[in-house]
Amino acid sequence: MDYQTVRAVDPDVADALDAEVDRQRETLSMIASENHVSEAVLNAQGSVLTNKYAEGYPDKRYYAGCENADAVEELAIERAKELWGAEHVNVQPHSGSQANMAVYFAVLQPGDKILSLDLTHGGHLSHGHPANFAGKFYEVEQYEVDAETGRIDYDEVQELAEQFDPDMVVSGYSAYPREVEWDQIQAAADAADAYHMADIAHITGLVAAGVHPSPVGIADFVTGSTHKTIRAGRGGIVMTDEEFADDVDSAVFPGAQGGPLMHNIAGKAVGFGEALQPEFTEYAEQVVANAKAIGDRLQEHGFGLVSGGTDTHLVLVDLRESHPDVSGGDAEAALEAVGIVLNANTVPGETRSAFDPSGIRIGTPALTARGFDEEAMETVADLIARVVDNVEDEAVLAEVAAEVDSLTDAHPLYE
Repeated sequence: MDYQTVRAVDPDVADALDAEVDRQRETLSMIASENHVSEAVLNAQGSVLTNKYAEGYPDKRYYAGCENADAVEELAIERAKELWGAEHVNVQPHSGSQANMAVYFAVLQPGDKILSLDLTHGGHLSHGHPANFAGKFYEVEQYEVDAETGRIDYDEVQELAEQFDPDMVVSGYSAYPREVEWDQIQAAADAADAYHMADIAHITGLVAAGVHPSPVGIADFVTGSTHKTIRAGRGGIVMTDEEFADDVDSAVFPGAQGGPLMHNIAGKAVGFGEALQPEFTEYAEQVVANAKAIGDRLQEHGFGLVSGGTDTHLVLVDLRESHPDVSGGDAEAALEAVGIVLNANTVPGETRSAFDPSGIRIGTPALTARGFDEEAMETVADLIARVVDNVEDEAVLAEVAAEVDSLTDAHPLYE
């Protein structure tokens, strides 16, 4: 990455950008919601489209001079339709949370009821946490995963839907390592005559590649992020059928946003184009294989995994039994110190504060983008185990840091 043009104008920002490139190159990014996009996506996101206001939609803009913006947005839309098989796609949401906001605004009224998974059990803030707009605007009831199995009990979800009578049921999660049975959630929504929104923010790429079942055609609305497993430009997306197309579009603009971030939409278009290539399916399959490999290896080291494993791009480690004196925050800090970057995370039946919970969440999308395979992931699992077993042993941490350096050198990024 070359930031010399920035350096000539603003050396302070250039220093931070250069440092961030070095940080990404020299660490193992294992935050499940992060990825490394291609240089083509980076270039598109840094393009001259950042200069263009394009309020409205292709061929229906409120400003002149939008012909090239129209072309890019139409490419993003058509590629998204091909990737996910959706009838209607809106690529303008600035984030996955704003995609969710658009769906709520499209069909719900303030005070309506939402049924969603509790944040501490793997849900998301925008699904109704009281600190989030969704929790402030709507009445929210939340289901949980089974504390013993770590899996969603779909019969219980349906029973709760029948009791609570929600206007919308939300599926799709930020820390749930198993495949989601969309038709079971749809049955719960049907039982309450409710809408069903499937938030696939984390698994957009896995769904696009066919390595995770798709909710498109089952749920009324499918939302997602475009910068996680799909590895495209940063932002959000809403997919629905023609019945709700106008409602969704109006809820995005002018309902929740003004001018779209056209440079981000360009990044989405490029990333979607990359995801349509055969090698993307290989990538997505490797993401899942790598998650299984690291999960299996951690279990060999005695770590407990929520639900006993994974079907997706992440594993959720519960430290309470294997390391009762090590919190998720302790583990996160020690691992970051050696160059392994992941996040502390709550686990079902959490007994600690959400600010320093009992688990860690480990994702494989970014390392897979760097070319890590199962064997390399087993090595990473060994390093994670050594660190968590020895969070205060400086000699061990130094040894692991050196091994992390060797791994990053062997899998270069943005050279």
